[in-house]
Amino acid sequence: MHGVNHMTIPIRKFDTLVIGAGGGGLRAALQLAQADANVAVVSKVFPTRSHTVAAQGGMNAALANVLPDNWHWHMYDTVKGGDFLGDQDAIEYMCHAAPRLVVELEHIGVPFSRLDNGKIYQRPFGGQSQNFGGAQAARTCAAADRTGHAILHALYQQNIRAKTHFFDEYFAIDLIKDDEGYILGALVLEIETGEPLIIQAKTTLIATGGAGQLFRTNTNARINTGDGMAMALRAGIPVQDMEFFQFHPTGIAGKGMLISEAVRGEGGYLVNGNGERFMERYAPNAKDLASRDVVSRAVATEIHEGRGCGVNKDHILLKVDHLGSEVIRKRLPGIRDMVMTFLNIDPIDAPIPIFPTAHYTMGGIPTNRFGQVVVPQQQGAEEPVPGLYAVGECACVSVHGANRLGGNSLLDIVVFGRAAGNHIIEYLKENRYSRVASQCSIDAAVAHLARWDQRGSPMGSGASSETVDGLRNELKAIMDHYCGVFRTEDVLRAGLDKMLKIEQRLQNVYLRDHSKVFNTARIEAFELENLVELALATVASALARRESRGAHMRMDHPQRDDVKWLKHSLFFKGGMLDYKPVRMKPLTVEGFSPKPRVY
Repeated sequence: MHGVNHMTIPIRKFDTLVIGAGGGGLRAALQLAQADANVAVVSKVFPTRSHTVAAQGGMNAALANVLPDNWHWHMYDTVKGGDFLGDQDAIEYMCHAAPRLVVELEHIGVPFSRLDNGKIYQRPFGGQSQNFGGAQAARTCAAADRTGHAILHALYQQNIRAKTHFFDEYFAIDLIKDDEGYILGALVLEIETGEPLIIQAKTTLIATGGAGQLFRTNTNARINTGDGMAMALRAGIPVQDMEFFQFHPTGIAGKGMLISEAVRGEGGYLVNGNGERFMERYAPNAKDLASRDVVSRAVATEIHEGRGCGVNKDHILLKVDHLGSEVIRKRLPGIRDMVMTFLNIDPIDAPIPIFPTAHYTMGGIPTNRFGQVVVPQQQGAEEPVPGLYAVGECACVSVHGANRLGGNSLLDIVVFGRAAGNHIIEYLKENRYSRVASQCSIDAAVAHLARWDQRGSPMGSGASSETVDGLRNELKAIMDHYCGVFRTEDVLRAGLDKMLKIEQRLQNVYLRDHSKVFNTARIEAFELENLVELALATVASALARRESRGAHMRMDHPQRDDVKWLKHSLFFKGGMLDYKPVRMKPLTVEGFSPKPRVY
């Protein structure tokens, strides 16, 4: 593998390359394979280990199986939940498509939980309402508390049946393009052997998920290092709205594993050290089912003001024992298993200690509602990057705005995975012939790949002690401390300063003696590079946005400012920030204008 010669790298050709085998990538791949396109899916883990598998609570759709509902109410809740930063054309499209897509998933084998009348069970979730902000709705279709698991396995099996080509345990390094800027696939690395491979494709879909590993305490798998977003940055594409990172209010205290919102949807509630149900103070109507950013801030505030639980008053309790063992065993079996495994507590008997934990990337690669990656042009226009698509958590459509509603992420990946698949099918009809990748684009990707090959020993004479592990742990601690639930100018500025130093120190990292290093060391070095890019994007975007909106809470600018800040941020590699307007005009209905956001 040393001294890679790009002339010797094998090339495989496909119609579409899908990078990432979670729900978004697999839903798109299925659409394409069924249309007889030749599809390659590259995944750095076995597909059913993709992070979609960890989604617990469910998928939102206005089926009205339990309580009255319609897609327009769902749209309103999504716009309000995102604190009016979401693009309303995309939100309308998603909410309108939702009921049909739940039924479609059911037909390909997703075993949704049932009501006694045989219809799909729906549970109440945070930020859901009837009648545009009225009574609580029940909109979240669930397969017990393992909904993501059920969806991912069904999609994987359907793709196997449709003969999708899987490249399991391959890591994508960089996008490649032609001289006119068309994206034509990627350079990937087989993790087991370290052998590179160029996958050329007429269209490329990035579906690599979020970047929760930016933070020390998070609910995400170790694989969530934002690889696709960083690849886009290196290809000259900005990332959008990276300052908006969702902290889930209920992670296991001190550990970070997710305790689904489903627990509160089924009737669980939060209590502080004085035994009070404190959410009534922060959200008098919705209480424990307010929007996630609202609940996270409430939990953090209670602890900060000395009303935490336990010896150190450093957590809050989530009470579920009053629900009774039958409900817990039937509706929340996975949560119960996890709490028993990691805390040695049975939630049937005792409350669960929780603390807010980094959970979801609202920002990402800017796209339109067809999944096309778009970049800003003169006079506020946007231009699609030909041949490039992105869906799911790595993308920013933006349907989640400044704060995602629970149950909308599984919906997002399925709706836009399908939309991207449909658009790619049309694109392939119009672009029948393969284009030729530019040599300098391949050379650049190969040079990036080789960068870690020469790092087998300390660079230069002064031996460096910088390691991938050490630097990664420092990055995460900086993000936890300087870019958490509550933010201020001074703290963010100090955080940006520290991140710029980490970026410089990345140059001095070396891998231990190559002959003894298994390939994962190199993969972890690439992942660290990706995290550094995205940490910079997150802190810089947060420092620039002088208002509080959704998950971005500036203590020094506590109000939302729609005059100056009703716009999406765009961060380019190298640190340049730009902005673009929020799309306030839906497709067929009246838009929702910004108003105070109360629950």
